[in-house]
Amino acid sequence: MQGRPPGSGHRQMFVDEVKVFARAGHGGKGCVAFHHERRRPKGGPSGGNGGRGGNVVLQADHDLNNLIAQYYQPRLIARDGEAGLGKGMDGRAGKDLVVKVPCGTVVWRLRPEASPTEFRVAPTEPPAAPEPPGPPPARRAPAGELWADLTDPGRQCVLCRGGRGGLGNRHFATARRQAPRFAQPGQPGEAGEFLLELRLIAEVGLVGYPNAGKSTLLAAISHARPKIAPYPFTTRHPQIGTVEYPDWRRLTVCDVPGLIEGAHRNVGLGHAFLRHIQRCRVLVLLLDMAGMDGRQPWDDYRHLLNELGLYDPALLAKPRLVAANKMDEPAARLNLTSFKRRFRRLPVLPLAAAFDQGIGDFKAAIREAVEASEAGGVKREA
Repeated sequence: MQGRPPGSGHRQMFVDEVKVFARAGHGGKGCVAFHHERRRPKGGPSGGNGGRGGNVVLQADHDLNNLIAQYYQPRLIARDGEAGLGKGMDGRAGKDLVVKVPCGTVVWRLRPEASPTEFRVAPTEPPAAPEPPGPPPARRAPAGELWADLTDPGRQCVLCRGGRGGLGNRHFATARRQAPRFAQPGQPGEAGEFLLELRLIAEVGLVGYPNAGKSTLLAAISHARPKIAPYPFTTRHPQIGTVEYPDWRRLTVCDVPGLIEGAHRNVGLGHAFLRHIQRCRVLVLLLDMAGMDGRQPWDDYRHLLNELGLYDPALLAKPRLVAANKMDEPAARLNLTSFKRRFRRLPVLPLAAAFDQGIGDFKAAIREAVEASEAGGVKREA
């Protein structure tokens, strides 16, 4: 019985960070040969040059949505150049290895002393670890240099360049050394370890606590069909949905898995989730206004702002909207009144995503915010 290909099971694996080893092709060696032809018994050296080694190239592709291919094939090896031949024939150059990755992939070149344990290469899983003791650093910075940021479809980045082919012996003939019996070896191709980090590209990012209704809202405003269930951490990896308007305008919305307190310290894989909203133009803080999990919505709002600011202060500079979900519950109206009393200057969009209440106003609000952000005239609310 033939085995199923990776990722063909019931649950599709989502990989947004993986470490790979890349090595370009080695250059082919030069040839030592001499020309032999009728009436030319001593035709002289005729060794050809070796071919150039192939490059390792990354190319952004909008048809991909995660790094699962690199997770199962973390070694990227390009072809070597062929050796030179006699009669002055050069060897064939090695074919470039072009690897397609999703748009939004950030490439880090790792230093040789970087420890493999510093980077998570496994697929995203639901958070289960308790908060670690002590104040660890707010953000994990890869132990390397930023190599490329592939955001546009078709954009390419050369990870490693192939080695140059060696010269044949015909290049070393001189008046005093007319029959050299040596040639150059090919140069080795470049090699190194790289960290590929996917940051989804979306115009609107939905941020909130687990079970706040983000997946329900995404399904209500777009054709996306994320898993929806009445328990926390139903969403285990980011989901992308497209919101369509009657005038053919489209917006992409990213549903980030629920954040918990301490996400800026990577509690509950907070780093893996928070980095996906760094490219969003507008953030939507979705609050469970009914407080069904025993928390107060005004506390959730403060904690969400605190986590975003501690992870990356630039996130607080982004335009943001506040949406009050689950307004169909009796306690939601009283909590909304208390919330507005605490934040008098903060506009709130009430909605009940499960019953399509307030969806039209919400779609209009996010479009207005995105268009204002594109025009550079958004005023951030406190």
